[in-house]
Amino acid sequence: MNTLLKWAALLLPAVAMAVPAQAKLAVFACEPEWAALAQEMGGDQVTVFSATTAAQDPHHIQARPSLIAQVRKADLVFCTGSELEVGWLPMLLRQAGNERVQPGKPGYFEAAAQVETMDKPTRLDRADGDVHPGGNPHIQTDPRNITTVANALLPVLKQLDPASASLYDQRAADFLSRWQTAISRWETAAAPLKGTGIVVHHRSWSYLERWLGLNEIAALEPKPGVPPAPGHLSEVLTQLKSTPAEFVVRADYQDARPANWLSQQAGIPVLALPFTVGGNKEAGDLFALFDNTINTLLSGLNHG
Repeated sequence: MNTLLKWAALLLPAVAMAVPAQAKLAVFACEPEWAALAQEMGGDQVTVFSATTAAQDPHHIQARPSLIAQVRKADLVFCTGSELEVGWLPMLLRQAGNERVQPGKPGYFEAAAQVETMDKPTRLDRADGDVHPGGNPHIQTDPRNITTVANALLPVLKQLDPASASLYDQRAADFLSRWQTAISRWETAAAPLKGTGIVVHHRSWSYLERWLGLNEIAALEPKPGVPPAPGHLSEVLTQLKSTPAEFVVRADYQDARPANWLSQQAGIPVLALPFTVGGNKEAGDLFALFDNTINTLLSGLNHG
């Protein structure tokens, strides 16, 4: 028996070394903002892949084989929903054949389903442009929505990776505390923007407008997703003569030419906002995204 105990004592360290480290949770995020949030919530316990970059329009992405491969190995698919990814995500999920991350399974999570969406259409007709039956999907432009999504994401992470539940609790509490402090700071800084009239390229900013009290005068797209046409731009210019706006807002990835034309004709500046994490060199994380957004908007009030 003593001999067996000695052998056991010698073997235990080797066995312990042979046990692999706890596997990380693989997160497939459809957009950079959700990749950033998953990283904030999971830290070193998650590996995060973003299917899109800030330079891309998330409505229109190719379902490439490399994306299918990422979905195939994912533990969690974390997307906006509200049909933002309807043109490509269903194909990825179908081709990947990963049962863990199909809609209705614990490994599938939609951010927009966690909040009360805006701009829900009164009818569903493609003649009205790129409409979303579930409402406007661009919820990430209001940081309060990110709070709601983070709170809903926490139990999902803990369910998928119960061994790391305490880590997720700690990281979520830390993130949400810092996030609430930042929201208060942003709201104080942005107070002068309340009531400011703006023109937008695409109706990407409804949640930002509601949060900050901005007043959308017009959109450069005649209908959502329909490229601005000269005739419509002329109508917007005429509208601004009776209802002035302070500046034109577009996402950094959108075509600058329509906004620049209106800027020259109306004598108002164009503000290119990052829209998501990585949208410009200053917007490197979620906090910097809103720092840059608020600072850029405030700069539009001082164009003289």
